[in-house]
Amino acid sequence: NKIQQSFAHEMQEASESLNFEKAALYRDRIRALTTILAQQDINIHDIGDTDIFALHQQGDKCCIQVFFYRSGRNYGNMPFFPSHYDTEMSAQEILQSFLLPFYQKRTLPKTILLSHNIESKSLYKEVLEAQSGKSVQIIYPQKGQKHKLVQNALQNAKITLTRKIAEQSSFRQMFQQTAQLLKLDDEIQRIEIYDNSHISGSDAYGVMVVAEPEGFAKNQYRKFKIKPEKNLSKGDDYGMMQQVFYRRFSKSLRLDQAILPDLIILDGGKGQLSVVKEVLTDLGLENLNLIAISKGPDRNAGLEQIHLTNGQTFQLHPKEPILYFLQRLRDESHRFAIGTHRYKRTKSLSKSKLDDIPGIGKKRKKNLLHFFGSAKAVESAGVQDLQKVDNISLETAKKIYNFFHETDDKL
Repeated sequence: NKIQQSFAHEMQEASESLNFEKAALYRDRIRALTTILAQQDINIHDIGDTDIFALHQQGDKCCIQVFFYRSGRNYGNMPFFPSHYDTEMSAQEILQSFLLPFYQKRTLPKTILLSHNIESKSLYKEVLEAQSGKSVQIIYPQKGQKHKLVQNALQNAKITLTRKIAEQSSFRQMFQQTAQLLKLDDEIQRIEIYDNSHISGSDAYGVMVVAEPEGFAKNQYRKFKIKPEKNLSKGDDYGMMQQVFYRRFSKSLRLDQAILPDLIILDGGKGQLSVVKEVLTDLGLENLNLIAISKGPDRNAGLEQIHLTNGQTFQLHPKEPILYFLQRLRDESHRFAIGTHRYKRTKSLSKSKLDDIPGIGKKRKKNLLHFFGSAKAVESAGVQDLQKVDNISLETAKKIYNFFHETDDKL
């Protein structure tokens, strides 16, 4: 409101100065602010720290949308799609069974708003307070701003579930079309997509992404840190892929816990396909369906080539829906691989030599870095200088010095 008043003042001054272009600019800004204020009809200044749980059911599926407010500000929301429950359970029963596990590893707010009135709210309040050591209110609001917030969350849950069901339906159709395209005898229930990521061979990772008829099964994704081997040179994509597949399937078969895919998709060409085919044959899994997808000329999307184990290669029409689906699967594996590599590389770059010194915890490491400015400066410091740091005794100073000077003047 203050900004809007300020703009009105600026618009008036510009108009009086015959600067109509500037006046029109402020007029448009005022209109935009008016629209924003008109759409936000929920005053949340006194909502404080609150979590809102809204559940929407559609057939045998449901979505629980959780909104998070801290100090009256919306800190976002998360959708959950609980599936491991009795389809005969009511919305109230599903919601109350969801509540306690949700806060096992999360901070309890001062207030919880619910879209359905669960039984024994006082009992749940007692359990949550004992679990967290904090007091909490559990409210099923019937009117006022809290009721409006819950209704907004309910509408969000409905939209999210509708979108989820549509996406699942699309996935099922694409699974069927993929089986038809590849002339598979059985239906596809599980697809595993593989990719590698590295920079000049360093921080190399392989990843496995899983897709099911309901969508991507992110809780089943796997990361494989590429282990150094004698016959594996830096940047050897074929060797990396070979290692990933031996580790993925040999352990499962050895433990008799083999969850086998109906289709394996590789982000690569004939070389990757040949290497993986050899591994699967060696493990006695040569009957698994396997394809590779490579970028077309100049790596243009839409000109991908699909390689089969019988040596055949073909392309799909750039506007074919099945091509979009296969691209999406491949792109998800690529996204996961890049994300994994980026996270691990950032983590390794932030790692300091001080992390490897026995007995040097976070506090001492922090004191050392604050005193010397860098790990390299700590490495160059003498025992007397090290002793000047808070919480660094003579014995600890010697330990640090010896760690960096093991091969020469160890004390």
